[in-house]
Amino acid sequence: QVQLVESGGGLVQAGGSLRLSCAASGRTFSSYVMGWFRQAPGKERGFVAAITWSGGRTYYTDSVKGRFTISRDNAKNTVYLQMNSLKPEDTAVYYCAANHYVTDYYSPSEYEYWGQGTQVTVSS
Repeated sequence: QVQLVESGGGLVQAGGSLRLSCAASGRTFSSYVMGWFRQAPGKERGFVAAITWSGGRTYYTDSVKGRFTISRDNAKNTVYLQMNSLKPEDTAVYYCAANHYVTDYYSPSEYEYWGQGTQVTVSS
């Protein structure tokens, strides 16, 4: 089992940057696929990015490609989401998620473990 704690959210102006972090407990962090999802008010939770256990492959939703970067440091049990050129439509609660085996990286139901979320607000 793994516990996830997100941090780094906040209020930023459009065009600005934030870096989210997700710290994981447990000694098997390096064996987990890690993902970031977001949920805006009145909307379903949607996929943002994912990274394989080794960091060798990354996946992004189209709306963040070229602006967001997911990375991980297995020695620190931490996954990051660097968000640049932020837009008001990026405003949401961002969640970190994990699972050992994922066949559909884009589906929230594939992930067993979730953090509590961190709010990101982008003002225009």
